[in-house]
Amino acid sequence: MTTYGTIPTSPLEGTNLEYISRAKTRIISELGTRRPWKQMFNLNSLNFPNGVGNAVKRITTNTGYFRMNYVIIILIILFLSLLWHPISLIVFVVMMAAWLFLYFLRDEPLVIFHRTITDRTVVVVLFVVTIVLLLLTSATWNIISSVLIGLVVVVIHAALRSTDDLFDDDRVETGGYFPSSSS
Repeated sequence: MTTYGTIPTSPLEGTNLEYISRAKTRIISELGTRRPWKQMFNLNSLNFPNGVGNAVKRITTNTGYFRMNYVIIILIILFLSLLWHPISLIVFVVMMAAWLFLYFLRDEPLVIFHRTITDRTVVVVLFVVTIVLLLLTSATWNIISSVLIGLVVVVIHAALRSTDDLFDDDRVETGGYFPSSSS
């Protein structure tokens, strides 16, 4: 077969390697919002807030800034709690794969029966299915308690982590910085 006159746009076009390459790029770009762990756990930035208002402000700022890190922490706590419930762990891993392929790694809109499904619908359905399947695995209290423990860990860290040294990449270009300097 000859390919005279055609110039391939990508050496991987039309292969499984192209899909894997796009998936890898998308995962890296999604995890790119994860902040460095060294910055998150900087011991010099941990101190008690001055009051409840300051604590709420810190929690809001830190959850926005360290969002992906906090999600990873909660998922690790959930994963560790499911080690003693192998069926729940299998369901968790399968649902994580479903999330990856149906939401995170998708470049084109999801089409079912010639209807385009919005991202919001995909998220809601995946979330509900994940919760229902995990709750049906008889590890209900284990899952609820591990998610609550993860949330408590996140809130405590967010309240204790000073926001003085956090910079928003979008505002750095304009000369501003992310938090107010009164933390």
